Amino acid sequence: MATLRYITHPEVAVDPSVPVPNWDLSEVGFQRAQLLLTRPWIGDIAAVVSSAERKAKTTAAILADHLGVTVDVRPATGENDRSATGFVPPSEFERLADAFFSWPDQSISGWERAVDAQARIVAELSDLLTPARATGDIAVIGHGGVGTLLYCHLAGLKISRQHDQPGQGHYFSVDIETGRPLHHWRTIDEI
Repeated sequence: MATLRYITHPEVAVDPSVPVPNWDLSEVGFQRAQLLLTRPWIGDIAAVVSSAERKAKTTAAILADHLGVTVDVRPATGENDRSATGFVPPSEFERLADAFFSWPDQSISGWERAVDAQARIVAELSDLLTPARATGDIAVIGHGGVGTLLYCHLAGLKISRQHDQPGQGHYFSVDIETGRPLHHWRTIDEI
């Protein structure tokens, strides 16, 4: 059974003076990305796909270098567009993210609508969920918001933050043959 692992980047170095898509991993994020390499299923990955955002590309490069494969960068797998607000303090971000998931048909403070972000990521990754295409497991390195939207779509669930990852650096697995999730979010460095 071929499996797609949707993996979110671990912790980032937050810098309000830098556009969010250009943030890189923090020291803790780099350490956790290295721990990802110890997961027992890592050796089964034959292809690595990444968002074009720096934090995802850094995580993908760590994995791809370990596996000796190249990274397929797909800009359409980026996080929901929040450029209308740019950086907002954590408490305000959480309030906006709650609203983003609660009213998926509405733009929250100019953010991309959740239904549009969901349609975008589902369309961009649909070719990977084709059993005939699968020649091994696939890792997609991305982001929690759009990852949750993807999970909701594949699981047949209504968009809701209750299905969101519990923090950065998590993954869920999808059976490529059925296109259905095998489990909910798990931490990338789980012992």
